[in-house]
Parts: sequence; structure tokens; C-alpha cells
Amino acid sequence: MRPLRLLTGLLLVLVMVALAVPLATHLVPGVLAAVHPPAPVEPPVTPALQIPPTAVAVPDVVTPLPPSAPAPDPAVLGPQLEAALQFAGPGSFAGTVVDSADGTVLYARDAGRVQAPASNIKLFTAVASMTFGRPGSTLTTSVLASDTRAGTLFLHGGGDVLLGSGPSDPGAVVGRAGLGTLAADTAAALPEGSGPYSVHLDDSLFEGASLNPTWAEGDVRAGEVAPLHALAMNSAWLEEGRSGGPRSQDAALDAARVFTAALATAAGERGILIRPDVQRSVAPEDAEPLAAVESAPLADQMRRMLEISDNYLAEALARVAALDSGRPASFGGATEALTAAADRLGVPQEGLLVGDAAGLSVRNAVSPEQLAVLVRGTTTSDEPGLAAVAQSLPIAGATGTLATRFTVDDGPARAGAGVVRAKTGTLNAVTGLSGHVVTADGRLLVFSFLALGLEGNTVEARAAADGAAAVLAGCGCR
Repeated sequence: MRPLRLLTGLLLVLVMVALAVPLATHLVPGVLAAVHPPAPVEPPVTPALQIPPTAVAVPDVVTPLPPSAPAPDPAVLGPQLEAALQFAGPGSFAGTVVDSADGTVLYARDAGRVQAPASNIKLFTAVASMTFGRPGSTLTTSVLASDTRAGTLFLHGGGDVLLGSGPSDPGAVVGRAGLGTLAADTAAALPEGSGPYSVHLDDSLFEGASLNPTWAEGDVRAGEVAPLHALAMNSAWLEEGRSGGPRSQDAALDAARVFTAALATAAGERGILIRPDVQRSVAPEDAEPLAAVESAPLADQMRRMLEISDNYLAEALARVAALDSGRPASFGGATEALTAAADRLGVPQEGLLVGDAAGLSVRNAVSPEQLAVLVRGTTTSDEPGLAAVAQSLPIAGATGTLATRFTVDDGPARAGAGVVRAKTGTLNAVTGLSGHVVTADGRLLVFSFLALGLEGNTVEARAAADGAAAVLAGCGCR
């Protein structure tokens, strides 16, 4: 029995030890803390980089150009440009480079030689649009009704040639105003169960001929341009969403038919009858608006015109500028507006001829000097609209008609990628590049290079112009 008692006692001791250890672990620190309280511990500090932001920070990467940045030395710059502007085959360049800050001419090669500038003329169009119109202005496409013409709805064009066929898209430039939205709003404004109604197209805002007599028939057939009207979908290109291919030969009538079909559908849901045929007639003076849609702002349209070099849009914006300047919305009024706006910027008028707003006219005659003065005016102007012209030019290797240029990795023009901003222009025998560039030293320069007399060597001439602009981007040149 004695061994059994010893074993039982040993087990009791082990159990007590097992219970004492956790109790001591939990109780002793509390007792010690009560007798000797620990020193206070500072709360942890979260590093600043780990604190979530409460707002989006604006990166401090775009700063004004330093006014003390050195300009290139003409004696050094000239030979480099002369070498860059050489190209194989017939033809020659005229050109000039001007310091934007003070107007100093840094390079001139036949700078006063007037010639066809091709789409460089669109710089004049952009300046006129922003001189006589406000950047934020919009163009209204509306539906009117008149008590004296009961049963007739007038689709009135206000100069917007970037209409969409469907709902208005508030974030777009093309299609900001949608004919589908206009149709739905018109149907909602008509008495339920009324009708029948006929739709009449009123595109009388633009006056005179719809085709410029100085345009080549081949350009019209190729879709470079088309008969101009005061309303159109997608700049008269037949396929929405594209910026090329064939254009409508009656873009206003096509738009009116799309609107009428959409109106018939929307009105039918309210028991309203719409006749399918569209006629042309001018709305009477007492006509009142039933519904309307607004275009993208003029500044946005101007930017698109410059970036993709849209001939049809250029002509429409020029006629709107003519109206805003108090001139008739005709080809003549438009070209007068372009010339007058250039004159306000101090562009020399001698030898200047403006035959259209797109650059297709054989009457256009402009010199590099005149283009450089015009561009410099946009880079130094305090007017938001004119400043927007300088900011809207295509960026080399990135946007618009310059997106695929200045992109060859081992090419001499690669240095201009992302730095050169310019308007392009090419016809059969001419090519041009006019714009502005910030040099490696931070100096803003304005340039214009125009070539003529080309015969199958346009690619070579373009490359030479790009190379010359890249020389400016890399200056130095001292």
C-alpha cells in the first residue's frame, strides 16, 4: 500500500505544478504591473509614404520656359538646316525659323516665296475660327415649327457637320449632337396622336455654291472633300466612325433622312404619324424651336480639324467664322474672314492669296514668312482661342497626321518626336510643315518649311522637312 500512496502523492504534486505555471503566467505580470507600472509607450507613427492620399496630386513637371534660355546662333543653325533640307529628286524648299519670344529671324531661305501651302492653309482657318468665334461656342441643330405651316417640321442646320446618327454623346467631338436624341426630343414635344407631319430640310445657313470652283474634280471623287452643307454626319464621310473614304454628295439630305426615320420611330410610340419623304425649304420667319442639340465647342472642332486635317470640317468652320465676322457664309466670305484674321496678327499681305479653307484650291499662295508670322501670333497671344491653336497642332510621333512621322529609331528626325508640333500639308507637287518646337535649351522657335516642284519624291521631301524640324529640337546650335 505504501508504494501506492507515494504514487498518488506524486501525481497530486504534478497536477498542482501544472496548474500553477499558467496561473503564474497570467497573474504575476498583473501583480507586478500594479506594483511597478511600466513606462508609457508612444503610439506607432505611420510613415508619410504609407498614408493614403485624400486628393490626386498634380505632378510638377510642366513649367514655363525660362526667358533666359539661349537662342540658336544663326551662323551655326543655318548650315545644319541647309544640309537637312536637301533631298533627292526635283524640287526645292523655302523656309524660315523665327524666335517666338522676340520675333528674331534665325534662318531664312527664300522665305518670301509664295506657293501652294496645301493643308498648311488650315492654320489660317483655325486662326479665323478662334478670332471671330469663341472657343466655347457651340453650333445648334434644331427642329422648328410654324403656325403658318401647320403639319410641317423644319430641320434647321446651324453649321454642325459632326452630327451623329444616334443619341448625343456628351464626351465626344463627333456625335456630341445626335440626330437620335433630336428625334426623341421632337417626338416628345409634339401632341400625342397628332399628325401627319412632313419634315423639310432647311440648310440655308451656308450661301452660294456648295463646291469651290477651284477644286479638282479628282479630289471630290476621291472623298477629299464634298459639296458643303450646313449640317452633316461625321464630316460627310459615309461610314460613321471613320475619317476617310467616300463622302456623301448631299450630306444634309442624308442627315435629314436619318433624322426622319428616327423621328418616325419615336413618334410612332405616341401615335404620331410622320411622312417618310423629306423636302427642302426654308423655315418661315415665325418658326419656333421644338427641340435642339448642341455641337462640341468650336475649340474642340478646331483641334480635330488640325489634327486629322479634315477638309470638309475646315470649310464648315471657315463659313461659321465668316458669319461670326459679319460676312456671308459663302466661299468668298470665308476666304475674306481668313485673310482678315491673319491681318490682325500682323501677317504680311503682299502676295497672299487664300482660295479656300482646306488647302485644295489652286489659287492658294502663301510664303513661309507669312505662315511663321501667323504661327508666332498664336504662341504669343493672350487670347485663349488663339493660344488654343498653338496647343492643338499634331505632336510629332504621337497624334494626328504626325503620329506616324518622326518615329524611325535610327532616323535623323527621331529627335523631334514628342517635341515638334506642326501642321502638315501635301499635294501632288508640294509639301509643307509649319509649327513650333522647344529646343534642347528651352527656347521656343517657330518654323515653316514649304517645298514645291516635286515629281514623285514627296516621301523624300517630307523626310527632309521632318529632319529640319528635328535639328531645331536638338539645338543648341551655338
